[in-house]
Amino acid sequence: MKSALIVVDVQQSFLHRPYWTDRELPAFLQRLQGLVDRFAASGSPVLQVFHVEEQDGPAGVFSRHSGFVDTLPGLVITPDEVFYKSVHSAMFGSSVQGQSLDYWLRRRGIERLVVTGIRTEQCCETTTRHASDLGYSVTYALDATLTFPMVSESGRTFSADDIRERTGLVLAGRFAEVVKAEAVSP
Repeated sequence: MKSALIVVDVQQSFLHRPYWTDRELPAFLQRLQGLVDRFAASGSPVLQVFHVEEQDGPAGVFSRHSGFVDTLPGLVITPDEVFYKSVHSAMFGSSVQGQSLDYWLRRRGIERLVVTGIRTEQCCETTTRHASDLGYSVTYALDATLTFPMVSESGRTFSADDIRERTGLVLAGRFAEVVKAEAVSP
């Protein structure tokens, strides 16, 4: 089964969000870099997806004009293709040539996607669900995703670990095989 690594939203824009913390960043980048390197060495596609939002104008941190829609420092990646999206699912991303991620994958006979990136419970989880519904086999490299603590309406704080645990619970066996990055092979 032909596989591709999907690197979702690992971009400098997040450095400018009020919730940003780099507490888990070194371990995340190390695990993600290992996957990028393994996929590249095997000749399997490495695809990078960036989130863009233009409604805040060129000064918005997710605007292509801001200079922040670029790879997060510390990740060395030479993607086979780059896609841009303005919604949560990377499957709606388009290349600069106008090809959708789904179209790109199907043209190349890719059947399995390995999902990584930022944020665990948002764009990575949404991409996983969408890809599964489109018929792809999905491997979710849970520890190669990054997220941040969140506070619910009731005032309860959910740690990044709590959020990852919940995401793994709801995806495993339904939408994806949920594994650690070290267990993923191209």
